[in-house]
Amino acid sequence: MKIHQADFSKGKVSSLILRVSFPLIVAELVNLLYNMVDRIYIGHLAENGSLALTGLGLCFPVISLISAFAKLFGPNGGAPLCAMARGKGDYKEASLVMGNSFTLSVLTGFVLMLIVLIFNRPILYAFGASDSTYPYARDYLMIYSLGTIPVLLTLSMNAFINSQGFAMIGMITVLIGAVINIILDPVLIFLLDLGVKGAAIATVCSQTISCVFAVSFLCGKSVELRLRFADMKLGAGRCWKIISLGMSGFTMGATNSVVQLVCNKCAFIWGGDLYVGVMTILNSVREVYNTVMNGIGSGASPVMSFNYGARNGRRTIKASNFTLVCTFTYAMAAWLVIILFPHAMAMLFTQDQAMIDASAGAMRIYFFGFFFMAFQTAGQQTFVALGKAKQAVFFSLFRKVIIVVPLTIILPYFFGIDGVMLAEPISNVVGGLAAYISMRHMVMPELRAMPEKENES
Repeated sequence: MKIHQADFSKGKVSSLILRVSFPLIVAELVNLLYNMVDRIYIGHLAENGSLALTGLGLCFPVISLISAFAKLFGPNGGAPLCAMARGKGDYKEASLVMGNSFTLSVLTGFVLMLIVLIFNRPILYAFGASDSTYPYARDYLMIYSLGTIPVLLTLSMNAFINSQGFAMIGMITVLIGAVINIILDPVLIFLLDLGVKGAAIATVCSQTISCVFAVSFLCGKSVELRLRFADMKLGAGRCWKIISLGMSGFTMGATNSVVQLVCNKCAFIWGGDLYVGVMTILNSVREVYNTVMNGIGSGASPVMSFNYGARNGRRTIKASNFTLVCTFTYAMAAWLVIILFPHAMAMLFTQDQAMIDASAGAMRIYFFGFFFMAFQTAGQQTFVALGKAKQAVFFSLFRKVIIVVPLTIILPYFFGIDGVMLAEPISNVVGGLAAYISMRHMVMPELRAMPEKENES
């Protein structure tokens, strides 16, 4: 197989971003299938499918938190630093960043595994479990936690494959695992009658194989920067840079977990187990549509990071602007699909008519103004790509913690269960515009002051 490495310093910026983004979008969509396929199969179990789906949904705040640590060390932390170091021509520092990120991922994965294995019961009840749904949630989470280290390594190390311009290999990394997961799920869930446990086993096996592939590629001869044991010794200053920059991505993932916790608890209080299941479906649909926007942002990020490191402000501005155009166009189309076909999307996850009807109504509220998320994505990703850690962290916290959490608790007193759904569209509008407008004000003057280095449009 011919391995192509993109050159972020040459070519039309828009074409480069689209070329890099496409395999990343495919990769992220495929990665989403790990848990999405689990939900679809579990939701259609002949016996207690709705309860099993609700139990599975209770695990996702925990899974989101685990994935957030991967963003801390990979896509939002180490990988942008690695790309900027490459842009400056400092390949030694780039290699050390990648090695340190590997070690941080392994150590963190081990600690998280122990925490989940020991404290899964209080964690799940805090996230909205009831006596009816806890057994399903426990069965899935206990097995899933055993694969925490390969999960973190796959997500974090794949970012270093992408940051070096090997987007197709990054896509293949997650494609391998997803195909294996899709094959194993029906065999373990239905044929071997393992139910929720079978879904968890399939996920762990597939993620482990993806991890082996990603690490093997980074240790091979095809990459410019190899993963070497000598670079894995932690340096305090370097780790601090990785963690401080990655904190924005971690904060977004962690606050997603907090928001899911609050939403699950409020949904249970105001609507019972049925609406905890509805929140599982809403989160699933949101993940699908957010994944494409995240893929576009991930494709633009190494382009911005590399050119910012090379002091090419013009190309960096073009990449940021094109990110907004792409994400806004896509988000408008996605919003229309959600508004027009909510029942069809709910039916993917359950055959319970009451849950389908409740989900369809909630979907129209929850996703209203979804296209404003494009401003959040473009603003946030630009801050991250340029190493503006403090700003990136603040706007992550602003949208989720300062806006969504209080509104999710307060609005149901005025609008009932619909109030739980209303918090999300309000945060999309306020948080999205705040992040983007602030980014334009803080970043663009610096970029415009850099000398022009290219003449193409």
